Amino acid sequence: MFHTLETRVAAAIAARIEHLYDLKTPVQTEQPKQSSFGEIAVPAAFPLARELKKAPKIIAAEIAKGLEIEGVGAIEIAGNGYLNVRFDRAYYATSLLDPPAAPRARKEKIIVEHTNINPNKAAHIGHLRNAVLGDTFVRMMRAAGLNVEVQNYIDNTGVQVADVVAAFVHLEKKSPDEIRSLIQETRFDYLCWDIYARISQYYEENAGAKQWRVETLHAIEAGRGAEAEIAHLVADAIVHAHLATMYRLGIEYDVLPRESEILHLKFWATAFELLKQRKAIYLETEGKNKGCWVMPGSAFRDHDAGEEDSKVIVRSNGTVTYVGKDIAYQLWKFGLLGKDFYYRKWHTYPDGHDVWASTDEPGGEAPHFGGGSRVYNVIDSRQAYLQDVVTAGLRALNYQEQAANSVHFSYEMVALSPRTCVEMGIELSEEDKRRPYVEVSGRKGLGVKADDLIDKLIEKALDEVTSRHPAEPEAARKRVAEQIAAGALRYFMLKYTRNSVIAFDFGEALSFEGETGPYVQYAAVRARNIIRKLEERGEKLPDFRAALSREAMQRQLADEDCWQLLLAASKRDSAIEGAIESGEPAHVARYAFQLAQAFSNFYHEFPVLSESNAEKKTFLLWMTDYFRAQLERTLDVLGIEVPEYM
Repeated sequence: MFHTLETRVAAAIAARIEHLYDLKTPVQTEQPKQSSFGEIAVPAAFPLARELKKAPKIIAAEIAKGLEIEGVGAIEIAGNGYLNVRFDRAYYATSLLDPPAAPRARKEKIIVEHTNINPNKAAHIGHLRNAVLGDTFVRMMRAAGLNVEVQNYIDNTGVQVADVVAAFVHLEKKSPDEIRSLIQETRFDYLCWDIYARISQYYEENAGAKQWRVETLHAIEAGRGAEAEIAHLVADAIVHAHLATMYRLGIEYDVLPRESEILHLKFWATAFELLKQRKAIYLETEGKNKGCWVMPGSAFRDHDAGEEDSKVIVRSNGTVTYVGKDIAYQLWKFGLLGKDFYYRKWHTYPDGHDVWASTDEPGGEAPHFGGGSRVYNVIDSRQAYLQDVVTAGLRALNYQEQAANSVHFSYEMVALSPRTCVEMGIELSEEDKRRPYVEVSGRKGLGVKADDLIDKLIEKALDEVTSRHPAEPEAARKRVAEQIAAGALRYFMLKYTRNSVIAFDFGEALSFEGETGPYVQYAAVRARNIIRKLEERGEKLPDFRAALSREAMQRQLADEDCWQLLLAASKRDSAIEGAIESGEPAHVARYAFQLAQAFSNFYHEFPVLSESNAEKKTFLLWMTDYFRAQLERTLDVLGIEVPEYM
């Protein structure tokens, strides 16, 4: 409701300005510095002052004179020309009695690509930040009525997969049938974690062995021999493991576009010809990039291009770089390639949602994927250079609008606190123990697997739940612990802005106090408990629409504390819209914490169940139920469940 009135006020004042001065101007709203100034402050008069050659205070008075806006009780002139807007409290509250309307669905398709883990080993903690950020951004936009398609790109023909295949073939001497057995008999993603670290070390000690990588890449791209068969087995098994890991945090996908089909269905070949025709790339004839197809640095940098600035798109041996295939993929996302994948159903999630994967073989009916008008690529900030090259490829092909709508949704790395390293069994030097955080490296096998981290969080949460509720059934306690652990992890990944390096810490994430997931979950559980206790007394929630008249709302909301608490509880939609506009899920996490704080204040200030005044009790029960609903709806956008108890 707050967002609705805020939008209505801005539109009404913009219309008033056009009527008075024949000027079209966007109107911004602000939060007043003090709650006593009203609910919205509008500085519209200030930017008009120079053009109209009037004092802002005079302009503000002209705008406000006779202006009536539904839901607004008063418009006051403040300071040197601010318009302070006060809501009609009874109107506002009675509007909240109705269930929230579903957001207006929008036809425009937005594509969010996230997670994108190389299918060569188990997921690690850094991948979790990517997936949680991407999933929450999707949830935010869907909550606002946007049509969003979630893609998880599978680089199943890349260098990392080739390295694991080379290790199995040359170091382990494994056949495809033996790999099939390992997939069935072992924790295969964990096994590949160790295999990848082993071959990385082997390359460092035996430089000539890197030729295995080149030969394996060629075999995989051509789809021939045991190497290609093993690559297929490895990548598919690891993708199944990754999706299972992410589902533990409530993360789902719509489609898995795979790099193998980008090659086999000639996506790259088509894009390659387009890039050559438009002279976006050229064949280098000298220097270190001789024989390579390259994009000049001037295409994606502000300074003049030089040899050092050019980006290789196709290597001299004919293999395509990651960025080359990604240009083809980006063209497909926007529906610009004139080609499409075939699809097969990968699997169905427990909630019934289907995830599809690309294939090069015609099959049954599948939803239509791709063809978005905006594309968000959730990729860490270290890949900014490559994302610039991809966007430059679109511009070079004269797809200016699509280039402008290609968004690198970047984020910084995740490290570990020294305390968490010790708890996860990672040995640290004395110097590392003194650092604020410890970086990890999957290539060196130093890191925390995502599932191990989740398991450890569940173990710690279960200890706390058991200490508080020892008589509850074990299965129920385990389920609550899983919800708390997932909530703690997701909230920790979300509460920092995307450009912040974060150091994950068990103690901080799982705390029931402070800005944490469990704190917000606890507020929702408390709200539910008030209603549960009411029902245990043989009472039930009244029909609030019938029981609370406009006059009753006016009486109850004369209490300034009640009014401010209601305002805080009603700003969910504004928080989500602002977070979408800024691209910062952290804003929704912050709002969830503020909402939990507001409910905590309400809980301590107003003894709901012992209230003797009938009207007051009905009003407080409505406030409790409204807080509960808003907490649950906000947590749902963050991908966090509300446990039965805590």
